[in-house]
Amino acid sequence: MTGRYTYGPVPSRRLGRSLGVDLVPMKTCSYNCTYCQLGRTPRTTIQRADYVPVDELLEDVRRRLAEGPRPDFVTLSGSGEPTLNRSFGEIAAGIRQFTDIPIALLTNGALFYVAEVRKACSAVDLVLPSLDAGDEETFQRINRPHPGLTLEKVVSGLAELRRDFEGQIWLEVFIIEGVNSSDEQVQRIKTCTELIGPDRVQLNTAVRPPAEREVRAAARERLEEICAMLGPGAEIIAPSHAFEETPEARAGKEEVLALLRRRPCTLQDLADGLGIHRNEAIKYVHALLDEGSILHRQRRYETYYEANPAATS
Repeated sequence: MTGRYTYGPVPSRRLGRSLGVDLVPMKTCSYNCTYCQLGRTPRTTIQRADYVPVDELLEDVRRRLAEGPRPDFVTLSGSGEPTLNRSFGEIAAGIRQFTDIPIALLTNGALFYVAEVRKACSAVDLVLPSLDAGDEETFQRINRPHPGLTLEKVVSGLAELRRDFEGQIWLEVFIIEGVNSSDEQVQRIKTCTELIGPDRVQLNTAVRPPAEREVRAAARERLEEICAMLGPGAEIIAPSHAFEETPEARAGKEEVLALLRRRPCTLQDLADGLGIHRNEAIKYVHALLDEGSILHRQRRYETYYEANPAATS
């Protein structure tokens, strides 16, 4: 089930069942990451703006929580970089008024050098930023940031966030084989993580179809080696656990399409995230494929489905 600004709850490897809250239009981002599951960013930006009406968004979240099922987190995330919405702190505070469900901020971590961005996190329980490089050249190669961003600025901003923020910080490091997977690269990343001081360092790699075809996943064995190099605070992000079908779910073909417009999913992702039986997910996917509304892509041993950008409906 989806709303205008909400989607899910969807299964998350990090957050369990997560109700996503979309704060910016599709691919409004300060990065153009090579591994992004949503594809390339047409134009990067660091300009913050009021992208969505706060009252309408809050009502959407309130309605979705009332409909159920209850998520483990309400996650400010979505189709772009949520901190580019200059009202995200007000939105988090508003959500806090009508639920005790923890609020997470899923962010690329680029804008925490801005004091008001750090201050806006006061109503958030958990911040999940990213850091994929330990030197400027690799940062530019992987994240392809807005020209106003440097790795030094990003790392210093995250370190400032750690000093200001009372909640948990789980730092994601996305490992790309042959780019940031060597011992030398990992040691540079470790130097940065020690400056930042997150509660957890979570290793990820290419599972979903990336923006660039040359992005290669790191082997499990290599991730385990990197985890050991980064120290006791590091962990490999586990696969999604199975979610039970929710009897109150009323998802149909339109909800499947709405979710695929936001992120590529496997059949099991769709079933888990929308609380429907896998056979129902298969039925809707086949119908959408026949219509040309969605496409399928093979990633290693999994088939992922995504919205067809050329479709008119």
